[in-house]
Amino acid sequence: MYVPDAEQEKRDILSKYRQLLRIWRPTKEEDKELVRKAFNFAVDAHKDMRRRSGEPYIYHPIEVTHIVAGEIGLGKTSIICALLHDVVEDTDYTLADIETLFGPKVAKIINGLTKIKDIFDQDTASIQAENFKKILLTLSDDIRVILIKISDRLHNMRTLEAMPKHKQLKISSETFYLYAPLAHRLGLYAIKSELEDLSLKYRQPEIYNTISAKLSESLPDRKRFTRKFIYPIKKSLGLQEFDYEIISRDKSIYSIWTKMNKKNIPLEEIFDLFAIRIIIDTPRKSEKVDCWRVYSLITDQYRPNIERLRDWISIPKANGYEALHTTVMSHEGKWVEVQIRTKRMDEVAEKGFAAHWKYKGATASLSETSVDNWLERIRDMLQTSDSDALDFVDDFQGFLISDEIYVFTPAGELRNLPVKSTVLDFAYAIHSELGNTCIGAKVNQKLVPLNYELRSGDQVEILVSKKQAPINDWFHYVVTARALTQIKQAIKEQKKKFINEGMKKLDDYFRQLDVDADVSNIANLQKKHNYPSLVEMYYDIAQGVIGLKEIKACCEENKGEGWFDMIKRPFTRSKVNENKTLSEVVTQELKKRSKTLVLDNEIHKISYDISSCCNPIPGDDIVGFIDPNEAIKIHRVNCPDATNLLAKYGTRIIKTHWNDKESISFLTGVRVNGVDQKGIMQEMVGIITEKMGLNIRSFKMESDGGLIVAEIMLYVYSTKNLEALIKNLKKISLVKKAERIHSLRRILNS
Repeated sequence: MYVPDAEQEKRDILSKYRQLLRIWRPTKEEDKELVRKAFNFAVDAHKDMRRRSGEPYIYHPIEVTHIVAGEIGLGKTSIICALLHDVVEDTDYTLADIETLFGPKVAKIINGLTKIKDIFDQDTASIQAENFKKILLTLSDDIRVILIKISDRLHNMRTLEAMPKHKQLKISSETFYLYAPLAHRLGLYAIKSELEDLSLKYRQPEIYNTISAKLSESLPDRKRFTRKFIYPIKKSLGLQEFDYEIISRDKSIYSIWTKMNKKNIPLEEIFDLFAIRIIIDTPRKSEKVDCWRVYSLITDQYRPNIERLRDWISIPKANGYEALHTTVMSHEGKWVEVQIRTKRMDEVAEKGFAAHWKYKGATASLSETSVDNWLERIRDMLQTSDSDALDFVDDFQGFLISDEIYVFTPAGELRNLPVKSTVLDFAYAIHSELGNTCIGAKVNQKLVPLNYELRSGDQVEILVSKKQAPINDWFHYVVTARALTQIKQAIKEQKKKFINEGMKKLDDYFRQLDVDADVSNIANLQKKHNYPSLVEMYYDIAQGVIGLKEIKACCEENKGEGWFDMIKRPFTRSKVNENKTLSEVVTQELKKRSKTLVLDNEIHKISYDISSCCNPIPGDDIVGFIDPNEAIKIHRVNCPDATNLLAKYGTRIIKTHWNDKESISFLTGVRVNGVDQKGIMQEMVGIITEKMGLNIRSFKMESDGGLIVAEIMLYVYSTKNLEALIKNLKKISLVKKAERIHSLRRILNS
């Protein structure tokens, strides 16, 4: 527990300032004075404020500044903005005050960083999503807003233990869903890895702690192996008179966990727990040649896996990352990943865009061109998106995590696009009008349709026609956010042309039915047919999709409510009213039970549904999502759907836990791999029904090449019950593997 000590805190604040100067190393006295002015201003503004941990609040902006200056490498303006980033939000000072004291540039960045409160409707959109959209929209003005925001989030994650559990889940999910992918796209690999690890630490602490402990145990063995592995490489590099540095980096805990899940193997079977990084100091003009020389020296000592060679020097990643990656077989029979970089490449890899600006010269390299192309795409997406905040965040998150392919224009210009991009995506990447009029393309001189999926190295020539126009089917042909947005806008503009015709037709129909063409009746028609906007409805009326018959049915339905219905209405709850009551019930329940909802067999008190995407059972760590139109949805904390919900809906998530009672059984699934021999199915059923006393809902088994795969749906009481079952199934001599099926959605829908 933190105990305040005013004198010690003053010394700590001064020490942190001196540490900032050592990290930043200012060259101009006037820059140092301006930062000192911002520092004193921030200390004074936050003087009476403390963090949840009890520490002075000013510690937070100072630590964010350390990240901005030291881990990203930004300069004076960014340091000032990092020091002041919470002043407008949390104190009585205004943006006008900031502008007067520090100028318009600083004020503009602070405005982008300041969170918006009490502006957005909490019932219709997530405040987090709206804030994120507003912050990202400032990217077109100054990318430093994003870099400082990532630094702010990183320090919040480093100090998240002081927050209550439900806040930890929300913040860590939001970090994993948006901030880690954003850091990755901006080339901040070290920060991205730390954000993912910290997110895993709070979302799945047992997994994080287990992997962390095992890595610590095996560290001495890895160090011995590394020394032996790099010895011949160091000898070769020395003979060639390279100025070099060799370091060993452990893979992040999250990346190890992802590989364990993807390959379904334990930690002990993962060969690449670490990577060897070779950094050479060489002139920029000879970087490519020298990196390949180093590669040659390594493969003289160790045999490479050709399929694992990655050349990001010839064609860098979209965020500017350059390196050679290879995987070689050591003399001990273990595969080892080796990364080859120059000093410049390493700084770009560690500090992302900040280093990119530092090294940018008069002549743009391929790396710089791809970075600028990506930044142009991201700005375009942010500025043209007219979707609501949640759709926008989903689109943007998809944009962040997609891998890249590289294609060429007829003139040989390189364009980078997400994997699975089509001809139509490429057309919209060049220009919106080219996309709107695209009828096909020639890929490597061969005629292909709009939905043809491109591959790296393709050369694409777009074919157009003035008579062509976007249609709804095109939404299925594209994967890029830019293309989706442009198609949506084009179709919307087309439909607007039919508004007057649709309005005129609707007036005629109302006249024929002797119904007033007032706002209420139009709104009822829109609601009856679930139209998101009047533009859509008028378009369908103009096209004849909705005619006299449909409008008459709607009017009669609204007129059909008699005196008994009007008397009965106050005594019956509509779905909307039920939703409101549900929210009230949950609020009351949270207050009664220390802000936690307990799940047991008292279903009559609180209605909830077990989500089929992750099928939680007693013993799983869970959260509840209050859906406005349905009962509370219960998800496992590590469910991808739950991560998305936690990231986007701060006000609808409640931390839940199971009651200790085990009187209700829950549906789950087990997958068994084994040898196809007589009796295996009988043994499995015997263990489930006779030994464990469990009920089977379905049993599906397929045989191929002497092996079987069985998917068994059954009812259990808890995770302990399920773990005991899996342990017993593994005792069958013919069974090679038994594991829980985490998502039953595919099986239930088949």
